[in-house]
Amino acid sequence: MKKIFYAIIATVLVNFGVDAQAIKTPAPSTTQTIKQDFALSSIEIVYSRPNMKGRVVFGDLAPMGKLWRTGANAATKVTFGEDVKVGGVAVKAGSYVLYTIPNKDEWEVIVNKGLDNWGTDGYKAEEDVAKFKVKPMILPMNIETFTIQIANVMPASADVQIMWEKTAIAIPVTADIDPKISKSIENAMNVDNRPYFQAASYYFESGKDLTKALTWADKAIENNPKAFWIMHLKAKIQAKLGDKVSAKATALKAIESAKEAKNDDYVALNEKLIASLK
Repeated sequence: MKKIFYAIIATVLVNFGVDAQAIKTPAPSTTQTIKQDFALSSIEIVYSRPNMKGRVVFGDLAPMGKLWRTGANAATKVTFGEDVKVGGVAVKAGSYVLYTIPNKDEWEVIVNKGLDNWGTDGYKAEEDVAKFKVKPMILPMNIETFTIQIANVMPASADVQIMWEKTAIAIPVTADIDPKISKSIENAMNVDNRPYFQAASYYFESGKDLTKALTWADKAIENNPKAFWIMHLKAKIQAKLGDKVSAKATALKAIESAKEAKNDDYVALNEKLIASLK
């Protein structure tokens, strides 16, 4: 009987062990990965998101005047797909960790090479690649879960926003893309299949030589006479050059082509452009 009893106990313990190994529960500080297309590449951030849980954050969980991992668990990791400036400081393409030193009136932001660091453990000041200060902002409401997001995304600038409790900071990131794009356009114009539309769009959006942009738009329309989206771009260029009469005529042609293609969006865009010319 004893042998049978011990066998039953052993089976129960084994089954309990299997069940215990199968249990999965939410992490106290969940991990988030965000990736944003930016400039000619992207910005990616991997970080852990602790919750307030009724606690005081800045001044307690994140002590004022002390190095903070900017999140929980491993140090927050940020990857830049190309050379950028962070807070006005040049940073080469690659992966780094993001540290901060919170203070009431001013935060210090640190971009560091210590990718193997757990939190602040292993931090070495000599591995800093950028160090600068930003002003914190007071939010009108509490942010329960620590949040990092990439906002105000423009062709060559964006803000990495950090928010928790009632405090937020914005870390400016910029990229010098114009020389690369201009060189790319110059090279592309020396081949048979020239990207006239893309070149005209870039020149229009970035406020470069509009006369050249108009020439390229005309070339693009020659290659694709029914392209209402190119006609719309041409009309916008003409309007920006101050030629309202030509802009209206081009927009009307674009409306005609868009209606043939049953594209109501471009009909509306051109009607709106015409209305703005009055």
